[in-house]
Amino acid sequence: MTRDILYAPLIDPILLTILAALMVLATGFALWRGLSGWWLRALAAAVVLAALANPSLQSEERDALSDIVILVVDESASQRIAGRPDQTETAIAALETEVAQLSNTELRVVSLGDAPDNAGTLGMEALGRALADVPRARVAGMILLSDGQLHDIAAAPDLPAPLHLLLTGRSGDWDRRLLVKSAPAYAILGEPVTLTLRLEDQGDVPTAQGGTARLQYSVDGAEPREVEVPVGRDLQLPVDLPHGGINVIQFTVPVAEGELTDRNNSAVVRINGVRDRLRVLLVSGEPHAGERTWRNLLKSDSSVDLVHFTILRPPEKQDGVPVTELSLIAFPTRELFLEKIDEFDLIIFDRYKRRGILPGIYLDNIRQYVEGGGAVLVAAGPDFASAASLYRSPLAQVMPGEPTAQVIDRGYRPAITDLGRKHPVTAGLDTEYAAGAPDGEWGRWFRLIDVTATDTAEVVMSGPDERPLLLLDRIGDGRVALLASDQAWLWNRGFEGGGPQLELLRRLAHWMMKEPELEEEALTATSDGQSMTITRRTLGEGAGDFTVTAPDGTETVVTPLEVAPGRFEARLDGLEVGLYRIADGDRTTVAALGPSAPKEFEQTIASGDALEPVIAPTGGGIRRVEDGTPDLRQVREGRPAAGRGWIGVTPRGAYQTANVTVTPLLPGWAWLLLVGALIVGAWLWEGRRRVSSAA
Repeated sequence: MTRDILYAPLIDPILLTILAALMVLATGFALWRGLSGWWLRALAAAVVLAALANPSLQSEERDALSDIVILVVDESASQRIAGRPDQTETAIAALETEVAQLSNTELRVVSLGDAPDNAGTLGMEALGRALADVPRARVAGMILLSDGQLHDIAAAPDLPAPLHLLLTGRSGDWDRRLLVKSAPAYAILGEPVTLTLRLEDQGDVPTAQGGTARLQYSVDGAEPREVEVPVGRDLQLPVDLPHGGINVIQFTVPVAEGELTDRNNSAVVRINGVRDRLRVLLVSGEPHAGERTWRNLLKSDSSVDLVHFTILRPPEKQDGVPVTELSLIAFPTRELFLEKIDEFDLIIFDRYKRRGILPGIYLDNIRQYVEGGGAVLVAAGPDFASAASLYRSPLAQVMPGEPTAQVIDRGYRPAITDLGRKHPVTAGLDTEYAAGAPDGEWGRWFRLIDVTATDTAEVVMSGPDERPLLLLDRIGDGRVALLASDQAWLWNRGFEGGGPQLELLRRLAHWMMKEPELEEEALTATSDGQSMTITRRTLGEGAGDFTVTAPDGTETVVTPLEVAPGRFEARLDGLEVGLYRIADGDRTTVAALGPSAPKEFEQTIASGDALEPVIAPTGGGIRRVEDGTPDLRQVREGRPAAGRGWIGVTPRGAYQTANVTVTPLLPGWAWLLLVGALIVGAWLWEGRRRVSSAA
């Protein structure tokens, strides 16, 4: 129990001060006049002032509050490597025992995980939240149990007590880190793209490691290549992109003996491969309504270099007009089909027939062009069913369909086959691109060249009586497509509501040029925050389970669900940041949530150097857990709180007031009686002095 005197003036304190000044003057005047009772009058004035000040006696009953020691436990990704979890558990148990031995002291444990968006370890933020949850007057000390690699030290709060760091890890740790310093987001196909990489060693590096290491890199999960790279220096590495679209390049450095972790030994770079100029050769037969459709489609893309020839004057047309007077351009057959054929990415024959312009040797050269990786698209007209058909040439060896010599001239609506609903070229066209007709159906076409599909051809669209309309095939390293009709232009004109003509031809052209997003058999993975979606496209009946290898090496088997014909997906949520490997039989792919080597693993060697400026002003210390958990002692405020083998906390002596009693120092009547007695005493004293003087 404690007692204090409180004052609650009955009048304004300023007025009370003025009154006190007047009483002092009156007492001085009485002293100057020689009044013998001046001192009694002064006492009476003092009692009046004391009564007006209204003094009270306050008594408090206090309950002592325990001191609080805050322990922030770092459970981020870097704390889960190389025995650090065991060190953390041992240190927590020892601290609980030490705090339990201190009188009136309790331990508050706060866990700290990985921050979102690859922000690293936000230890100061966690400490600030812990301090906000308890009265600062009760905080006797704070302890960080961490590897010291915090990423928000500049945001350290105002600390009311000593701060200590218990450092996990070992003094002999070392680690190697692979860093991609620069990589372009886009690169031109056919030209090497240069990436800047660097290998960095940290910690107590063994001398046996030398100054070089083996670097493996692969594109889209292909067979990896190896190069010898220096450690501690920037490396310029040229890489050729194999295809357009997103190319995933994975770099890996094998784990060296004694290395702390392999989490930062890999890196993934995504580069969008773009073609400098896409060269297309369009060869049209006799002019027809659909010719402009092909031309407009190809000319609408600014990245396409289109070479277009229309056969307006065939060799058999001899009308006696001198060649010098013709404005027509002679067809440069030798230059295009012998000398420069490999410069084209795609060759389109639109209603072309053999007319002696392209000799058999040229057409055979086109066949070799396809087998070597080229692409040919044939939009067939009635001539494809005649004796002058392109099929009656060396190109028959690469054609996906053989004409039956029958031309069907009646209305029909193109339809997607069961296989076409799975194929990326036609998948979803009937649902995503509905026609403008009231019934939602596509407009009719009125001609079909009857063909018989080859054994390897893929029929993705059909016409009347389910006859093949669009056939696709792979020949060697190249691709071939056959559109068994010349009336796609009706959709472009919006006839009977039209149809997805532009989208169909766009997909068809991109599939032929081997764009990855239109591959029939593909395994892809995309990440979003801490979630990952794995997609498997196939023309088969189903997809097998996915084997997902996490950054820490653990494997998870996931069963995908069919979300569309030929498309299977699986989604994983709540994943940690890092590089994931996904396998589905022979196919593999990689995906990175955040960077492949998170911020947590930029610096993996435990060190308290960065925290020293924060800890030193509080009198705290830095101790390694491998040296044993230090003793916990109580020290006075302002004294050093760390020493050899021990760390200290400052007792706060906080309390909680349980009861308060306020009692007036004297009741009002007592003040009045005391003042009256003093005044009467002064009067009697002065009267007796006057009588004595008169006698």
